Amino acid sequence: MATNAPATDGRRKAAAARRKARQADIIAATRQIFDSKGVRDVQIEEIATAVGINRAIVYRHFTGKEELFALTLVGYLEELREAMLAAAGGAEAPREQLEAIVGAFVDYGVAHPAFVDCAQALMVRPGEELLLEIAEGPLFKLGRGITSCLAVLSQTLADGVAKGAFNLPDDPDLLANALYASGLGALSLARLGILVSEVAPGIPTVGQISPAQVRSYLVRSAVALVTA
Repeated sequence: MATNAPATDGRRKAAAARRKARQADIIAATRQIFDSKGVRDVQIEEIATAVGINRAIVYRHFTGKEELFALTLVGYLEELREAMLAAAGGAEAPREQLEAIVGAFVDYGVAHPAFVDCAQALMVRPGEELLLEIAEGPLFKLGRGITSCLAVLSQTLADGVAKGAFNLPDDPDLLANALYASGLGALSLARLGILVSEVAPGIPTVGQISPAQVRSYLVRSAVALVTA
């Protein structure tokens, strides 16, 4: 008795492959736009045009801009993790590893400002909103991307404690999260390049700060937190 099951399965697999390829094309176009002009004011129509489709097709693949941005951020996070791992692998002592990891984080953020903008754009949203606007699968990918970076830092902190090199005031995971969040803020300062201070009571003044200064500050601050 003849059956069309194999043919049906083949069509389903082909359709799934085309859908996956289209999603990858849209994410790649989003990343290219981010890298060339930044994240702010990027519209779905612009991304669709870059892929050669209309905006309605984009919404067939993603629930909205937040989900598309989240999946684009995953690509940055994968690169960041590799940079952090490479930095950690080039050092032996816990302190040197921590300095290298934090330095690698800053270096990546300075080289990829769109990563900072994309990460901050999602971080300022309440968690409840993101849960409603991003489907479970993409949200899991985003969480896995973030934790894969944090794990590099957390493991170094835990190893430092085990070797007696670090004295952590908090749980390694909490400190890793705090360093990640504060690092994103400091990277915005590095890009702005402006340092505001008070030249006299009530009289502000504006100076300059370089990415190198921000890098040095973040590295020294991280070390101070775990060696106090």
